Amino acid sequence: MNKLFATLLLTLAALPAQADLKVFATVPEWAALAREIGGDKVQVYAATTAFQDPHRIEAKPSLLAQARQANLVVAAGADLEIGWLPLVLRDSGNAAIQPAQPGYFEASAWVNRLEVPTVLDRAHGDVHAAGNPHVHLDPRNVLKVGEALTARMAELDPAQAATYRSGFKTFAGKWQVAMARWEKEAAPLRGIGVLVHHRSFVYLESWLGMRELGALEPKPGIEPSSGHLTSLLARQQATPAKMVLRAAYQQDGPSQWIAGKAGIPAVLLPYTVGGTLEAKDLFGLFDDTLQRLLKAAR
Repeated sequence: MNKLFATLLLTLAALPAQADLKVFATVPEWAALAREIGGDKVQVYAATTAFQDPHRIEAKPSLLAQARQANLVVAAGADLEIGWLPLVLRDSGNAAIQPAQPGYFEASAWVNRLEVPTVLDRAHGDVHAAGNPHVHLDPRNVLKVGEALTARMAELDPAQAATYRSGFKTFAGKWQVAMARWEKEAAPLRGIGVLVHHRSFVYLESWLGMRELGALEPKPGIEPSSGHLTSLLARQQATPAKMVLRAAYQQDGPSQWIAGKAGIPAVLLPYTVGGTLEAKDLFGLFDDTLQRLLKAAR
């Protein structure tokens, strides 16, 4: 019996160490933040990539399987994932990650959201009742979300709480240095007018002092029409935009058309981690975004 018990202990010791916390992140930016905080103490699954529209994702069995095993869901919130995440949560059968449970975390709940509508009307398009959900494109918001996410990870996994706090402290120190550099580099962008495909860049524009002069979508979530693009082009005479922006997951046809007609650059921005080769992590996301904007503004 003693020999059998010793063999069992040796077998268990030979197994690879298991991560303490399994994180299901709906979008790449919050998956990247969880990895910055948790390091090798977390297993992080990103449900979407930079080349998928996070508003429109199919609730596939592979997502249900990952959610079923998760200890913590990290969502953007503000209804960004309303078309698919509720179904994934419901069908996962995982009681610990349902809304209002400690295992459910919404990033947008921890920042000051922009564009919160005073009136809700479907005639205005796919408007988010809780405000614009693309909060990660202001790096100050990333810091706020990181602090709250660290506390939640520590609550769920007290044994690694000190590790998570240390991970966030290291990240926050590097992030604050990077923000000061980004803001200095981005000074030439202040006041520049831009067109956008979708209203994905509101927080980025607010942080950098850029002016959004129009969206290629006539209403949020409605594909650009020739009539609307023509009206935007006509407005260029009175209020000229310097460039037209789109995210990596959006088709380039509309932005290329109006850029060609107006004689301005069409700029692809990574939008999230993985959107370009350079945007390999959160730091790369902002480094590459600024470089692409500055190049277009010259």
